[in-house]
Amino acid sequence: TGLQGFMIFHSFGGGTGSGFTSLLLNRLSIDYGKKTKTEFAIYPSPQISCVVVEPYNSVLCSHAMLEHSDVAFLVDNEAIYDICRRNLD
Repeated sequence: TGLQGFMIFHSFGGGTGSGFTSLLLNRLSIDYGKKTKTEFAIYPSPQISCVVVEPYNSVLCSHAMLEHSDVAFLVDNEAIYDICRRNLD
């Protein structure tokens, strides 16, 4: 087949972004073990956090990312916020 891999975009802090993505990565590793899994993830920042459980979700999601992902690009939520605030005002 022509399938080369998977690109996954998600956040570490949210319930769906961390929980479902961990399950999805686990399942992709089982079903498509040799295919590349690339992640683009937003990592939560304590300064602009609006959910109390974001640190816990991040720790649990990090374990799945390390276990099942081949390449991961992490972006700090606060840095993205500052870039958008400066350039979109």
